[in-house]
Amino acid sequence: MLLHDTAVLFGRYARQTLRSPFQIFFGTLMPLLYLFFFGPLLTGLPLGREGDSWQVLVPGLLLQLGLFGASFAGFAVIMEKNWGVLERLQVTPVSRLALLLGRVLRDAALFVFQAVLLVLAALAMGLRAPLAGILIGFGFVALLTFSLAALSYVLALRLPSPQEFGPAVNTLAMPSMLLSGLMLPMALAPGWLDVLSRFMPFRYLVDAVRDAYVGHYATPTMFYGVLVALGLTALAVTVGTRTFRRAGA
Repeated sequence: MLLHDTAVLFGRYARQTLRSPFQIFFGTLMPLLYLFFFGPLLTGLPLGREGDSWQVLVPGLLLQLGLFGASFAGFAVIMEKNWGVLERLQVTPVSRLALLLGRVLRDAALFVFQAVLLVLAALAMGLRAPLAGILIGFGFVALLTFSLAALSYVLALRLPSPQEFGPAVNTLAMPSMLLSGLMLPMALAPGWLDVLSRFMPFRYLVDAVRDAYVGHYATPTMFYGVLVALGLTALAVTVGTRTFRRAGA
């Protein structure tokens, strides 16, 4: 029943997304702007890591895409809550875990597709990375968006309006991006900022993807990145499922 309910809900939300091409492609606009107008400025600069500037910047843009896109996914739940959709689902026998999984799997598929578009544009700009590294990057994007979308839905169920949800997400997402070294490696930061960034889980993900983009797979950085990504996903699913049950969704 869980697999069936998840598949049904995934199909419902996927069809909604496919009916809105604007939603599919607009999400890549900001990373593409960084790629086209910020990326060339880094060419030839010492960035404190192995690999060229594209192998440093593109992994950060991939995770930036997942960070901001998935963090705002909760707007959809607020709309459904205001329209009474969640109340109607409350009287169905659908699994509460499936209500969460159907949504976040759609989100993960959407952002991985957008990540593919971003990488194709980066390849045209001069990115050179091993295929295995690129695929590993997509895997991290999927895990990041899965977990952040689930946590975004949790926050959306606890806040009554978009006017409160939007500023709350911005307050959390912007410092996360700056302290994780998504744009530039934290190796360039002063010591106190580098230490502070180690408390941000996204730093370990972007460092792992950067290792993958230069062909380093069996490294401690990769191990920590995978461990943090899986731990964040498990935490998000646990908290999300409990919140959906308590909300009676």
